[in-house]
Amino acid sequence: MARHELSKSTFIRGIKCHKALYLNKHRKDLRDEISAQQQAIFTQGTNVGELACNLFPGGVDCTPDSFYDFEAAVEKTSQEIKKGTKIIYEAAFQFNGVLAALDILVKHDDGWRAYEVKSSTGVSETYELDATIQYYAITNSGIDLKDISIVHIDNTYVLDGELDVHQFFATVSVKERVLELLPGIPNQVAALKKVLKQDEVPEVEIGPHCNSPYGCDFAGHCWKHVPEYSVFDIKYARGLDWELYKQGILKTTDIPDDYKLNERHAIQINGDKNGTSIINKKAINSFLSRIKYPIAHIDFETYMTAVPEYQGNRPYQFMCFQWSAHIQKSKDGEIVHKEYLAKEGTEPQEQFLITLIEACKGAKTILVYNKGFEGGRLNSLAEQFPKYASDIASVLSKFVDLMEPFQQKDYYLSSMRGSYSIKNVLPALVPSLSYKTLNIQEGGTASATFAALKHEKDADVVAQTRKDLLAYCEMDTWAMVKLLEELYKV
Repeated sequence: MARHELSKSTFIRGIKCHKALYLNKHRKDLRDEISAQQQAIFTQGTNVGELACNLFPGGVDCTPDSFYDFEAAVEKTSQEIKKGTKIIYEAAFQFNGVLAALDILVKHDDGWRAYEVKSSTGVSETYELDATIQYYAITNSGIDLKDISIVHIDNTYVLDGELDVHQFFATVSVKERVLELLPGIPNQVAALKKVLKQDEVPEVEIGPHCNSPYGCDFAGHCWKHVPEYSVFDIKYARGLDWELYKQGILKTTDIPDDYKLNERHAIQINGDKNGTSIINKKAINSFLSRIKYPIAHIDFETYMTAVPEYQGNRPYQFMCFQWSAHIQKSKDGEIVHKEYLAKEGTEPQEQFLITLIEACKGAKTILVYNKGFEGGRLNSLAEQFPKYASDIASVLSKFVDLMEPFQQKDYYLSSMRGSYSIKNVLPALVPSLSYKTLNIQEGGTASATFAALKHEKDADVVAQTRKDLLAYCEMDTWAMVKLLEELYKV
């Protein structure tokens, strides 16, 4: 059997971008490094796929011994079908140089049905195209498919007792859409094979396709001509970035003075050009008048998993596992730090609540940065743990959002670069403080790190990781302390 030229994944890649397809084949060395967050997503997808096999237990696994030995998987699949095996996992088929591995192939009473498992909570256009290339390879290999479906997670499922895979997963037939897309597949396959045989890298300009429907792992290579800070850093650009790029404008400082901009964009771009700042003393004083001492600066960290780990939880539910608080009884008084970090592998949320409520007792103002997030988490916890609802309501009633004066551009420095994220505001106002000194520098890494910690066997690694998590969350609330001090200086 000749080695395949295209796989299901490379077909999808090629439809998205010919250049990415070519580089993936001939210049894998130019790929971006996989982040901890992305690796966690890949691992989660694998785990969900394995769990879905329980929908049809007792099957034969045709996964190849080596990742690159798919020809053996195709042969094994063929042998299992001839033997009369009715349930096959990772069934592999090859036709016209196209390899397609299917998560689950089942022979029902009326014939063969195909099931492709996704760790998402719905069916996307990409998944429909994904199923179409599978249908193309499978049916042209002599299998008469009665149906092909996407198996995805039902995010309304609530864990109550043992996980019920039949309730956890939803199965949606996509055959009707597949049959609509199928006539275009032969020409698309031929075009992509031609791309792979080219002597030169296809010339494909960067564009919105680089990040839609998902990010490309060759972005670092293709975007290397774009400055570190560029028109693509214009906040809430709504197409302005690509409009400027098409005119050959990469730097915000190169945007003509008479270019039509909305007020928000003008603030950022004028700041970049002229170093102008905005300090609205009246608005800032109005904000500060709402703060009553004692105050507690608080920040949460959360993680989520596709498969709920604890009773009463849903798929992809935010799980609060850590908080930090800096508490100050008076404006110039002593600042006391308190914190909580759940024990890895244990239900984190009830103890999170108990300790947070206790830490906030006596505070007249509870400062957060982006109350929509912290408030949303607390409201969800009030639903899940109703016995704490009144205490949670008391905490919420004292919320003041420190993000507000920065979000409203009442305090704006050009070095914020249009952003009101604390990661941009802090170095602008307090350059002596930096997240770059920490081992964990942003929330996504903190989430992925804690979620994976329960699998770590090395006690020293666990201890250091917990120390890193605590340091990161503490920095968030200490940053709030210092930002408030800067507002008072106004």
